[in-house]
Amino acid sequence: MNPVELILKKRMGNALNVDEMKYFVEGYIDGSIPDYQMSSMLMAIYFQDMEVEEIQALTGVYVNSGDRIDFPRGWNTVDKHSTGGVGDKITIPLAPIVAACGARIPMISGRGLGHTGGTLDKLESIPGLRTNFSESDFRNIIDKVGFSIISQSEKLVPADRLIYGLRDVTATVESLPLITASIMSKKIAEGAQNLVIDLKVGTGAFLKNMETAKRLAVLLAETGRKFGQDVTVVFTDMNSPIGKYVGNALEIKESIDYLNGADNPDLHIITKKLAMEMLILSKCCKNEAEASEAVEKAINSGKALDVFAEWIELQGGNPEVCNNTDLLPFCKYKVPIVSKADGHISVIDSQSIGYALIDIDAGRKKVDSVLNYGSGAELFFRIGDEVKTGEKMGFVFCDDKEKGRHVADRIAQSYEITDGVKAKQDRIIRTKRG
Repeated sequence: MNPVELILKKRMGNALNVDEMKYFVEGYIDGSIPDYQMSSMLMAIYFQDMEVEEIQALTGVYVNSGDRIDFPRGWNTVDKHSTGGVGDKITIPLAPIVAACGARIPMISGRGLGHTGGTLDKLESIPGLRTNFSESDFRNIIDKVGFSIISQSEKLVPADRLIYGLRDVTATVESLPLITASIMSKKIAEGAQNLVIDLKVGTGAFLKNMETAKRLAVLLAETGRKFGQDVTVVFTDMNSPIGKYVGNALEIKESIDYLNGADNPDLHIITKKLAMEMLILSKCCKNEAEASEAVEKAINSGKALDVFAEWIELQGGNPEVCNNTDLLPFCKYKVPIVSKADGHISVIDSQSIGYALIDIDAGRKKVDSVLNYGSGAELFFRIGDEVKTGEKMGFVFCDDKEKGRHVADRIAQSYEITDGVKAKQDRIIRTKRG
């Protein structure tokens, strides 16, 4: 086969068959197809889309590019995946909560993609914590504490591991076929029998509208069903950043504070809903009422935080961060974000906030960019809140004050402030089961 002909075929809007996709993906893995040709193929897929059967075939090629993990009979495993958003730290408190309620959660997570932070980047801001573990270690950690969050090994879905990073720097992140194949291949290969998708919609998400989100939900559910996986999709609002903080170590701090009992309605609403769906899918709870009670008990008793600390230690990190978040990385400077007008916040361009923070190394410009784990922002206000000219809207945390001022200004400009009052938005939009 000729890679150029296959790129041309897809560019013209024609479907690739399994053998053609296998040839192209395997060629990229072994180095016979270079980055620039894979980039061209990704862009062709981005513009020409794929049919459901073609997406399922690509997912299969991804899965079969490496090993698959199996768990003992009787482990009714469940995982959660988010399509990404600004300040999306939900996995961090969610996994120990669900594990504290008796579920088994195998998680293969990723790094930052586009304007959104990656779960692994956040977790690796915990001193000493590792995410590169063998399959046997992965199983053992789950057996001991109920969950494990690791990076993709070279043997597990190598196709997605390599293509994932390339998508980030070629502006092809938002492609629904590529999102579907990436998410589902990891979740199938990692051994999760059930999956809850946190499908984010709004200015800070890759999906800006419900029409596109609903289509992706169908693709994810049908692809899961094709591979014997039960999938529930929860649509959540991403028109404003989640919680108070955006940034790797800052989001770990916020998650620990929440598990310690700090009042955080924004974080609690989404975390509790996803936890309930995971407990129902994994048959740990019979219904929503039972799941709701279990989640509240896991948090209020301190059991979820204990599980989180135990997990940190098992993965090489310092569990003392759960008692003292000052052990996390921090930056030298704290630059105020100042309101440019009087009025009520009507729109927040969360994506713009995410990209602004990349300038202080809270995210990546290139695959090999070095992160500053302590950098990020604290944001005080949400849509519907009233602000005054010159009022502090939050802070930027950075090690370069001049860059910090520039980022603070960009963030301030991401808020649209008007005279009219806009109603506050619900975080949970709808749920699609089965």
